[in-house]
Amino acid sequence: MAKANRERRTLRGFTLLELLVVLVILGLLASLVGPQVLRHVGTSKTKTAGLQIQELGAALDLYRLEVGRYPSTQEGLDALIKEPSGVTNWNGPYLSKSVIRKDPWGNDYLYRYPGEHGEYDLYTLGADGREGGEDENSDVSNWE
Repeated sequence: MAKANRERRTLRGFTLLELLVVLVILGLLASLVGPQVLRHVGTSKTKTAGLQIQELGAALDLYRLEVGRYPSTQEGLDALIKEPSGVTNWNGPYLSKSVIRKDPWGNDYLYRYPGEHGEYDLYTLGADGREGGEDENSDVSNWE
């Protein structure tokens, strides 16, 4: 009979107190680690936007080399994947995928030629969709 009692004790599960201690520890870890992870997600979107602007800028430079000018504001970035009317020497598409990607926040990139900050302006307004801002809300552009 003593053997049966010993076996029952070894088969017992965790006590409620032990489970609560584990849950409190997991909650503390999540509260410390969670904000750090979310901060890196925001900066990675900003870095992705910068890389996409560089890719579009390289395609625009190649377009200019072949056509002799940058696409007009009216033609926009679509001139990189579809031949605009009245353009000679177009040898596109100038992007590896025949799609103009949206920025990491789901908005279109803004393009202006001639630009106010250089030959052309290519930028996104960040997560908030408004000029200015900080961190994930900051603008990402080809001139900064």
